[in-house]
Amino acid sequence: MASKTTAAAWRIFSPFTLHSPCSISALNIRQCSSKLATKQDITPKRSPFRPAVSSTHDWIGPPNPLSNLRPIVYHIPENESDLQKRLRHLRQETEDWNHDFWTKQNFSFTKEKEEFIISQLKAEGLTPRDEEGRRRSLDSEVMAVFYKGFLDTNRVRHWSYNNEWYRRNFTITMLMARVALRNIWRTVTKRNNKNNSTSTT
Repeated sequence: MASKTTAAAWRIFSPFTLHSPCSISALNIRQCSSKLATKQDITPKRSPFRPAVSSTHDWIGPPNPLSNLRPIVYHIPENESDLQKRLRHLRQETEDWNHDFWTKQNFSFTKEKEEFIISQLKAEGLTPRDEEGRRRSLDSEVMAVFYKGFLDTNRVRHWSYNNEWYRRNFTITMLMARVALRNIWRTVTKRNNKNNSTSTT
């Protein structure tokens, strides 16, 4: 059974639940996001947390400070079939791939945004902070130039990501359907065998 501290940070979900939002404090995300551009090591790291062996559900944790995606520890069912194992491995691999992409993407976005703001302020003869030490900001019209430029520069990268994301999710959905059908067939078969045994007796 998970401790009170662990339970506060993780939530239990059924095996086939998709990523579902849970309430958390936004303070940690804002703090981590503000430090993102200074991160030297952006290599994705899996949480050491593991649910009890008796757990029967997937566990979804709080958002990762770099990718802003919730990590998932997938439940390993008793007598896991080859098909179920294939599904679990693909889901875990897809989660790792997704986390890696958004970690690097968020890092690049934050870094380039900071460089853009500094260059614009420098062109206007301003320092990054005002006389009272507060960070200067640019108006929305100037920032729109950066946002458009970032999207245009990464258009091919985003297009490739979307294609791979759809491909992986289609495969996962098909495997989930096959696992569900096999479970239904197994249940029906056991029920019929039980009824036949009772009739014979």
